[in-house]
Parts: sequence; structure tokens; C-alpha cells
Amino acid sequence: MANTKYCGTGRRKSSVARVYLVPGTGKITINKRSIDEYFGLETLKVIVRQPLVATETADKFDVLVNVKGGGYTGQAGAVRHGIARALLTVDADYRPVLKAAGFLTRDPRMKERKKYGLKAARRAPQFSKR
Repeated sequence: MANTKYCGTGRRKSSVARVYLVPGTGKITINKRSIDEYFGLETLKVIVRQPLVATETADKFDVLVNVKGGGYTGQAGAVRHGIARALLTVDADYRPVLKAAGFLTRDPRMKERKKYGLKAARRAPQFSKR
């Protein structure tokens, strides 16, 4: 267990996060920046830490993340999904806890495509009587 690295891939909307768990003190690094520097909102930081808090491993692993695509909310969801998947490779006994909390389920909601004849997915052109 000298240089073990557990990895997991998380996705949400158009964001993809590659997550690596390394035994350590609980430092979270996202795109070579600290979590406080990367995510401004406190709610996003809470979302990212949820799987670690649920499994009581917040101070056992350092989290290294490469995330790209989408906005910051989607990226936070992708990081959470990746951390949960990486924790499964650490210990399969975490599965019931993570599954019950819903951290292993990939959020299927995506942007709806634009349809022809419309201005957006559902937005119709403005109606004018004359």
C-alpha cells in the first residue's frame, strides 16, 4: 500500500470528472487548485464532500480531480459521482451506504435538443395576430 491510487469517473450533464483517491489527510485538489479556490459557493463544496462524509473517510484520503466541461454545478455533481465510484474501488462495503444516499446513480437529465420550426427546445416563435 505504498503508492496506491484509486480512481473513478463521474459524469453529470456535460461535465466529466476523473477522480483519484490517494491515502492522505483529506485535502481536495481540483484542476491543481484547492476546493476553496475552485468552487466559490459553500453548497458546491458540501456536494463534493458528501460521499466522503457518508462513508466517514473525509480525513483518510487526499482527492485529486481533473474535471472539464459544463458549468460549476454540473462539475460539482460530476466530482461527487467520481468520488463515490472511487470509494467503491477502495472498499466494496461502502456500496449500500452510497447507493442509499443516491451517489452512485448517474443523473440522466440532459439539455433537450432544439427542434426545427422553434427558437429553442420548446420556445415557439412569438405569435402575432396581424
